[in-house]
This record gives sequence, structure tokens and C-alpha cells, in this order.
Amino acid sequence: QGVSSCATCDGYLYRDQHVLVVGGGDAAMEDALVLARTSAAVTLVHRREAFRASKVLTDRVLAHPSITVRWNTVVSSFGGEGGKLTHVHLRAAALITRTAMGAASADERLEVGAAFVAIGHEPNTELFRGKLSLRDDGYIDLDPTSRSTRTSVAGVFACGDVADPSYRQAITSAGSGAAGPLGPPGA
Repeated sequence: QGVSSCATCDGYLYRDQHVLVVGGGDAAMEDALVLARTSAAVTLVHRREAFRASKVLTDRVLAHPSITVRWNTVVSSFGGEGGKLTHVHLRAAALITRTAMGAASADERLEVGAAFVAIGHEPNTELFRGKLSLRDDGYIDLDPTSRSTRTSVAGVFACGDVADPSYRQAITSAGSGAAGPLGPPGA
């Protein structure tokens, strides 16, 4: 308990608590902004010295009074008691390589009620490569002319997380799974 990949789903469970977001892309920025509405404080940890997120989202995060950014930092471990997250250990990102070679490094303990990991999502579509058309980000390419689950191969439909880069939620995957076999009218 306390580690999630969905701020929209689980953020309300940690209302008025200090929460952590890990990542530097658009998903991490969106999570930090969502959590800042209800959390006491948000610490955003990023392993680099610049975000890969869009400028608009980056500017909103950097200007938000409840969000603190920790640059060049990684989570080295999650800790807790009774199966519940109570803290994380942070370490300078540059120390990771040196630590692997045996040099000592000091961890910083940060008390948090929850950690939201937003470090990227890769759809499990490799088995379809060369058989179905895939987008540049790896998701199965669907018919852009309709709200269809139709793929590049006649009679083959795709739904769920392999075809939905936006939501990546169990409930939306289930919904598209129910609609997928029905296909669009006239399919």
C-alpha cells in the first residue's frame, strides 16, 4: 500500500499527506498537478536536470507552490511498516554508477504517505511487430477514421492497453474489451 502508478485513481486516498511523484515526462507532470490539488505537499523526483515533458506542463509544475522538484535524484528504496509505505530513500542520480562500483553514498530519508511512479509505459506489443501496424510509441495503430478497434489487418481488432495510450486503466481496458469484438457497424 502506498505505491501507485495512477494518481487519478488513488490520489484521493492520500488527501492532506505529503506524496512523491517519480518521473520527468508529461505523465509525471500531470500526476504532480493532480495530486497538488488535494495533498499537503508534492515532491517530484527526476533523475535528470531537465524534464522531458512539454513546456506548458513543466511551467505549471515549476510555478506551483505545493510542488517541490528534486533534480538529479532517484528513489533508491521504498520503506514502510505493516505493509504500508511510510518513507522513501533518495540518492543523487550521479552516485548510482559510483555505488555500483563499490563507493559509498548517503541516502536521504523522506517521509511520504504515498509514491506515484510515472516513469513511462511501454505496451506489450512486440509479438505483433511485422504483423500489425504499430505507432512510433509501440501502441497498435487503430483506424483513425472512426472510433473503431479495427487494426491494419482485416478482421483483426485491438483493445485495451495495447491500443490505448491515453488512459491505461483497467476499467477503460475492460470497456474497450467489451466493445472490441462488436467492431464498428459494417465491419
